[in-house]
Amino acid sequence: MRTGLRAALMASVVAALAAATVTPAAAAAVPANRSWSADLAAGDGSGVRTASGAVTLDNADAHPAPRDAATPRGAEGGPDLAPTGYLTLDPRTLARPTDQVDSTVAGTTPAGSSVVVDVRGRRADGGWTEWIPSTPTSATGSTAQLPETTTVVQSRLVLTGGPGAEPVVTGLQQDARPVAATEGVPDQARTESDPLTYSVFATREGLVGGTTSNGHVITDRDHFVALPSRRALSARDTSDYSVKVCAANGRCAFAPVWDVGPWNTRDDYWNPGNVRQNWGDLPQGTPEAQAAYRTGYNGGNDQFGRKVSNPAGIDLADGVFWDDLGLKDNATVTVTYLWTGSVRTSKIDTEAAAGAVEAKAGSVQIRSAPSTDAPVVGGAANGAAVPVVCTAADGWLQIGDAQFLPASAIPGAGVVGACGGTGPDSATS
Repeated sequence: MRTGLRAALMASVVAALAAATVTPAAAAAVPANRSWSADLAAGDGSGVRTASGAVTLDNADAHPAPRDAATPRGAEGGPDLAPTGYLTLDPRTLARPTDQVDSTVAGTTPAGSSVVVDVRGRRADGGWTEWIPSTPTSATGSTAQLPETTTVVQSRLVLTGGPGAEPVVTGLQQDARPVAATEGVPDQARTESDPLTYSVFATREGLVGGTTSNGHVITDRDHFVALPSRRALSARDTSDYSVKVCAANGRCAFAPVWDVGPWNTRDDYWNPGNVRQNWGDLPQGTPEAQAAYRTGYNGGNDQFGRKVSNPAGIDLADGVFWDDLGLKDNATVTVTYLWTGSVRTSKIDTEAAAGAVEAKAGSVQIRSAPSTDAPVVGGAANGAAVPVVCTAADGWLQIGDAQFLPASAIPGAGVVGACGGTGPDSATS
């Protein structure tokens, strides 16, 4: 079941800055790159439009998402849905490392609407931290505390419409607070770690023709997943946040996170309790819906007060569910949250993979050995991030234990060391 994404409520983000269009030249001229006015016109939007220096919701493209749990629920007790859109801004390189970014939004937010600034940082290994929703600090400002120091930050605006009027953003001023010398610099020596892996209950999303939280229109036999937090929501057609999902039948799938759900929208359950946005008292790796369904946690309800009817912690698009994993019904699966580790990943390109792609499924078939004659043991979605372990014989790459893809499907893998055995521990790269 899919609930979509709701934007977190930010009280009265009232304009304190002059409404002015910021040109790329002006943005580049900010001294020391510590403070800057974001170039809204250069942002990549989904469900929004930019014109005359202002960002507004595009009702023709915006998707319905649940409002924050603090607002009144719909007449049937479910979340009150509202049009939601995103504007992802260009990354910003800083002269000094930071772990905190302050934001001030200029514009108007009528009653019931909201504007939230999410911020993330580039990690030393080249990946991104999760998106951190800014916390309001005043009537006009908010701040995002990043999980680690960085010299590259990126922001996105999340606009949620109100009952009778839409929010309008005319400017975004941001300030990266320098890290004190005693606090060190970005962790260039970040120790290599495996990504987090948990067993959770999976449901089939379906909803062909609907729109995901990042603006993707769901197609027949589509390939993506939904997790119940926008902290790990990839922008449309990107895969900064991808998962590996394995079923009990031995088949595995790699797919990007393009939607938010099931049940909740603030449940990054893969994170430890001191980081988790909600329900930090639950064990790490336990979705709130699972605890509500199996033990009556939170009165057996989700964040919107709805009775939880299954313990799902992930939704799977039809192509992942049927074609890649071979599932016939909802089931417990093992999920690896690939962005949480420091394992090197590269993106799948189904067009480059030529004959290795199932035309209907739209994913590259994973083989149990480096040969087209080997059994199919899963699939990797176009654009999904996969870990490249080593180079096997005859133009194949190993991506896991007894999991191989044609090298043509991963054109960005670069030079990878030869496999020295049959398992992933044999990597030499």
